[in-house]
Amino acid sequence: MSASRRSGTTDELGPDEPERDGSGGSGRESSGGSGRESPDGSDLLAALLDGMDAALCALDAHGVVTHWNREAERVLGWTAAEAVGRQGFAGWAVRGADAAEVEARLMSAMDASGRQVHEFALLTKDGGRVLVRTQSAAVRGPDGKPAGVYCAFSEVHAQIDLERSIALSEALLEDASWGVVLVDADLRPAVVNAHAARALGAGRTSVLGRPLGELLSQGVEELESALTHVLAEGAPPAPADIWVGVREPEGERRRCWRCGFVRLSSPLSEEPVPLGVGWLFQDVTESRQGEQEASLLRFRAQQLHRAARAAAECEDPAEAVTVHLDFALAGFADHALIDRVSDGTADGGESAGRVRLVRIAATPSGAPGPSRLAGRAGLPVRYREGHPALQCVERAGSVRADAGAVPAEEARVWAVSRQWPADAAHALCTVLRSRGRTLGAVTFLRGPGRNAFARSDAMYAEDVAVRIATALDLAGATGHPD
Repeated sequence: MSASRRSGTTDELGPDEPERDGSGGSGRESSGGSGRESPDGSDLLAALLDGMDAALCALDAHGVVTHWNREAERVLGWTAAEAVGRQGFAGWAVRGADAAEVEARLMSAMDASGRQVHEFALLTKDGGRVLVRTQSAAVRGPDGKPAGVYCAFSEVHAQIDLERSIALSEALLEDASWGVVLVDADLRPAVVNAHAARALGAGRTSVLGRPLGELLSQGVEELESALTHVLAEGAPPAPADIWVGVREPEGERRRCWRCGFVRLSSPLSEEPVPLGVGWLFQDVTESRQGEQEASLLRFRAQQLHRAARAAAECEDPAEAVTVHLDFALAGFADHALIDRVSDGTADGGESAGRVRLVRIAATPSGAPGPSRLAGRAGLPVRYREGHPALQCVERAGSVRADAGAVPAEEARVWAVSRQWPADAAHALCTVLRSRGRTLGAVTFLRGPGRNAFARSDAMYAEDVAVRIATALDLAGATGHPD
């Protein structure tokens, strides 16, 4: 059977059908509306009708079926040869009891403006029933008067699935409480929702088409690698946490995003053609920071516990001082120094100029190893006035210092001038006090590749200092201050 015959666009008549004129009788009309159209035009119209994704039929002004495409045949099972030329749907596509109502509602579109939407229960060729949703509208003749109606229909569940998909897409791109970004194959944002725009620190239109490197200062390589993997291999099996730095006018804002990815492919092609990646993310910075802080607190508490047990086994209290120092360094600092007040007695009332500090313990500045006792000669350390260790003893508190954002050579000069290892960039000095007396100071140092000391670090250093001061006081009481 030719394409024209299947789509109901032929001028042939069945052997038992009387010939009818084209003046609006109940006869069959050609696909072009007249018998003078070239076969090429009929074939083109037939191909267009058969290629539609929606089922389509048309009726003339008298309710005779004039067109029936391939999708309508798939949904109901009736071929174009069986459908075209029938008077309405009664007795074959609709139950007889419902035929009058269905035809009246369909034909009412001739007198209405725009499209009308209805839901009908139609009959399949094998006797089943299918609930369909129809959109019908009038077909105008050359004189502008209604000459019939066309009706596009699809199964209700398929239509509902489509509407749900559209509604979901619109909700994700408008009202979702997490970020949604559609990234094209060039790894540039094509569509962003309001939440994602706020997270990126820009407007919904200003981020479109821009490289991710212009929006993020950190985490760009990791994010682009994930997007490239999804384009090539598909969605990963689980979400991933990615730390990023968002560029803002006042500086960088560091955030942790819980990211999920899906590959977008065109539904219109037989072979999957990637259109880009759907990137969904949620800001989990606070929870991740809370987890990190809790984990850090647990580790530090365990270190203090281990240090206390190890120090309890030391016969020499001075050795216990270095034990506490070594346990404190793990994951906390790169170097540590202990300076003792030379006469063993200092209080907050003394000026920094009168305090002399003697180095009694230090971590090795070269190869790693345990801290070593020093200062048996009792020579004071050459600290300049205003040195953080001297300020710490004077104030009986903690003092933080760092080299700042300077070149490496300037940072080296900054550290060496303060009698610290050359690779030090951040310092935390904490006072050593026991029995109401200031015994000295402990200094923790970090290199330039690590973060500066924070308030939580100072609290941990103070806990360590209490234990060191107790052991140091005991060493002085037993006659072994060094």
